[in-house]
Amino acid sequence: MTPTAWNETDRLAALHAYDILDSEREPAFDDVTALVARICDAPIAIINLIDAERQWFKSEVGLGVRETPLETSFCRHALYEHDSLVVPDATADPRFACYPQVVEGGVRFYAGVPLITDEGLPLGVLCVLDTRPRPEGLSVLETQTLEVLARQVMNLLTLRRALKAARDRDAALAGAGRALAESDAKFRVLADSMPQMVWSTLPDGFHDYFNARWYEFTGVPDGSTDGEAWNGMFHPEDQARAREAWNHSLETGDPYEIEYRLRRADGVYRWTLGRATPIRNDTGEITRWFGTCTDIEDIKRGVDAKDLLSQELSHRIKNIFAVVSALIALSARQFPEAKGFAASVRTRINALARAHEFVRPHTETSRPTVGSMTLHAFLNDLFKPYATLVGDMRVVVTGDNAVFDDQAATSVALLFHELATNAAKYGALSVEGGTVTLATRNEADRFILVWEERGGPLVEGEPQRVGFGSSLATVSVEAQLGGRLERVWDPVGLRVTADLPVTALSRRRAAKIVA
Repeated sequence: MTPTAWNETDRLAALHAYDILDSEREPAFDDVTALVARICDAPIAIINLIDAERQWFKSEVGLGVRETPLETSFCRHALYEHDSLVVPDATADPRFACYPQVVEGGVRFYAGVPLITDEGLPLGVLCVLDTRPRPEGLSVLETQTLEVLARQVMNLLTLRRALKAARDRDAALAGAGRALAESDAKFRVLADSMPQMVWSTLPDGFHDYFNARWYEFTGVPDGSTDGEAWNGMFHPEDQARAREAWNHSLETGDPYEIEYRLRRADGVYRWTLGRATPIRNDTGEITRWFGTCTDIEDIKRGVDAKDLLSQELSHRIKNIFAVVSALIALSARQFPEAKGFAASVRTRINALARAHEFVRPHTETSRPTVGSMTLHAFLNDLFKPYATLVGDMRVVVTGDNAVFDDQAATSVALLFHELATNAAKYGALSVEGGTVTLATRNEADRFILVWEERGGPLVEGEPQRVGFGSSLATVSVEAQLGGRLERVWDPVGLRVTADLPVTALSRRRAAKIVA
């Protein structure tokens, strides 16, 4: 660790002088951790005070404990940093990779700013943690927020100590009041500098604070939307829905999140994402709500335009399948001697069209309903284009069957369409007499699918380059179906094993069972 200008004896003496260790939770400190967690988009935020043998948390969000051992502490390293300590990925940092909270708890990202007295003695750290790596660290705004709120915590600690001493010193009480006013002013300056609209309510949902960005966006007079008047700023079609969602959060304590149209100062309604999180005391009672409003109009327009373009392109491809099939049928009537060949080609084209119907982008009204279709039936349809001229299947599906719905169809179709296409280009289906078996089996809570090619060209080893299609197949299994994909490049033929959760093939059915 970096040498410091202070010693541990002086640091501990300063910490104990604040008489803060093992005190009860206090709303002023809880508000800080709630705000920094919200702004930094982190599931965990902590005001951490470092004692001789332990780290004790004056306030925490997302952790659920008040102290932990010092031996596996990120924050003890942060004490020795002049400005801040940022760990983009703890698994890649030898200082922290073996910590239990990393190995077992899933912590990946850490950022902390020391809590430093006027004398330069670090008492602890204000920090945020995340379960996902952040290679880019914190943004400029998030870093500024952490630094400003760390100073805010020190102001609160100083104020708390002054208020305690004020029982015997009236002069100290006056100074503490000024510190509180300054602290509140700093909070308002920070909130007003944010690009988002920030608001806060009492436990019953009474709105008593909006930042400057809210009034700038809406153009309404200060204080005019306090209480219940905020709902009138929403589009008339969204007001009942927003009120229902907010009442649900007030009744249950669940986080509030909803998209609605908010009236801008010029009268134009803009799509907005509203979010809020409750702040609770030690007994679990909600003491305050903090919320934000984010203008997402431009994002929604971009997404809608992209979806519309994808649907239009896919619709045109679907029409091309139909036109090609019709042209083949017309040609067969003109040339009866090609009737058998034409029927075979049409069968393959129709099978490809059906597979495309599953994987193409859909609206809610155009989405196909597969219902209780089985996996084997779907796969056999998918593999029909690769059958022999007399209709014999060259991809033979065997083993345990499973109920299959449209939510899994896209990922499964992409995986096996990629495998069949590569087999037709380079593998067993590229030569006459080559075959593929697809064996499926159910093992407890797993469903295993094994693709095995035989009779094709000799496999010389794993390809040196991973193509887009192979990457897409991996993503389909591991990211979308939550499974594992293994490829074995056996000289006699490729073998691919997809190991899936059994619920991945019929998510609607699994959801009904859980419900």
